[in-house]
Amino acid sequence: VCSQAQVLYDFTAEPGNNELTVKEGETITVTNKSIGGGWIEAQNSRGEVGLVPEDYIEVSQEAPPFHPSLASLVRLSQASNGNDPWSAWNADPSGGTNNNWASNPEGTQTGKSAPDPWGNVSQGHPQAYQGPAAEDDEWDDEWDEMKSSAGYAESESGEAGGIQRGGMHCLGPLLKVYVLHAQVGEVGPVWSYPETQIDCIVADPKKGSKMYGLKSYIEYQITPNTTNRPVNHRYKHFDWLYERLLDKFGSAIPIPSLPDKQVTGRFEEEFIKMRMERLQGWMSRMCRHPVISGSDVFQLFLTYKDEKDWKTGKRKAEKDETVGVMIFTTIEPEAADLDPLEVEQKCEQFSKFTKAMDDSVKEILTVGNEHWKRCTGPLPKEYQRIGKALQNLSTVFTSSGYQGESTLTDALTAAGKTYEEIAQLVAEQPKKDLHFLMETNNEYKGLLGCFPDTIGVHKAAIDKVKEGDKLVAANKITTQDKVAMSKRLSTMSYTLQAEMNHFHSNRIYDYNRVMQQYLEEQVKFYETIAAKLRQAHGQFTTM
Repeated sequence: VCSQAQVLYDFTAEPGNNELTVKEGETITVTNKSIGGGWIEAQNSRGEVGLVPEDYIEVSQEAPPFHPSLASLVRLSQASNGNDPWSAWNADPSGGTNNNWASNPEGTQTGKSAPDPWGNVSQGHPQAYQGPAAEDDEWDDEWDEMKSSAGYAESESGEAGGIQRGGMHCLGPLLKVYVLHAQVGEVGPVWSYPETQIDCIVADPKKGSKMYGLKSYIEYQITPNTTNRPVNHRYKHFDWLYERLLDKFGSAIPIPSLPDKQVTGRFEEEFIKMRMERLQGWMSRMCRHPVISGSDVFQLFLTYKDEKDWKTGKRKAEKDETVGVMIFTTIEPEAADLDPLEVEQKCEQFSKFTKAMDDSVKEILTVGNEHWKRCTGPLPKEYQRIGKALQNLSTVFTSSGYQGESTLTDALTAAGKTYEEIAQLVAEQPKKDLHFLMETNNEYKGLLGCFPDTIGVHKAAIDKVKEGDKLVAANKITTQDKVAMSKRLSTMSYTLQAEMNHFHSNRIYDYNRVMQQYLEEQVKFYETIAAKLRQAHGQFTTM
């Protein structure tokens, strides 16, 4: 039976892909829901038939998809841990705070490609997963027996009210933090880092197809330094990994979102190159985090042996119940409990710092974007005009018929051509230096946008512990419960401070590296220009 559907977002068909262009607000007729891979076949009012992403439409005859409330997550912890007072913190992971100062964080798109890769595009919060990409990157039909995008299923234990939420399969050893004493004073809690740093290379993008050639996709080769054995992944697999990491660690560790999703122009060479570069940046950042890189789900992504191994690991990852704030139950600090007042002060200090840094990063992106446009637009044209003017003057001097001025006219012509060459150098330079500075700040813009949620979870826990005495007096919790809550707050505090120190150490490394690279390229650029001007200068005769 055909059903009517409302189009939620604009979608532009990719030529040769049997797709149908639709506009937001348009009513279409769904003619085939069994296409698979996240697509449906539909017909518009003009009788044209083609494929449309199912996430871009809302079928009028069907009920909206079920999304369990946050209260369901409370039942998860109650089902798993009885009357554990930890569950009292699950009802509102953000603590009821609205501290999202990242007004334009990195997130997902609805298929409209922004002309400015670093512009202030209004998007969803990076920690709020928007669902799988509504593009060619949907799960293969043969891998779709257990949906990863739903994220929730009934508990296999059969306990009443039990909710299962997608995440990484099993915990492995307990995640550790410990106190590191620096030469001058204390750095504070830090993560336990592996002896060998994990890293990987994202390269060799190739175009593939499925559904008898109806759908196309880009597949990337990822090679970890631990095995030197490449594995292949499509963008949808990165999307799945992001969702799993966000479910598993998002309450404790900021998980920056992936590079923007895109529907139209996704097979263009420049876009593929840009996406690969940003996927490399995202993977490198995940590799540098000792908890993320050592997790089962991340190791599965890097080292699966074959399709069977991938499917098995994927399904195990989606069954893990230790998600959200429950991740703190797996962390064991190797030191005494922290003073809540001192931790609250450090938390507030870090919150102010990340807010200020977020503002500065956005300023750099704005200024850099304006400079990029000037270097690739008006500025080269100015140099070209200077060059043309000098060459025109040379032509005029040549027409005088005066003997003995050929040296001057030749020098004027050479100087004009020099300025035309400088124009070309100016237009090409941003890709050699400013690009990397912009990309680093773009990464940090997305990362900083995650911190309000992470800090919000911690602040909610602090407020709950402060209410402990009142709850004990009202017989809502026992004294033992209050002690347990305080101990877990200490664990959360260790985690937050370890994450602060990880952020600061990476920040210092990243900005040292990118500024050195930027200035080195700037020096080369101006030295090249200076050499050209000296050469032009030398052609004029000294009188």
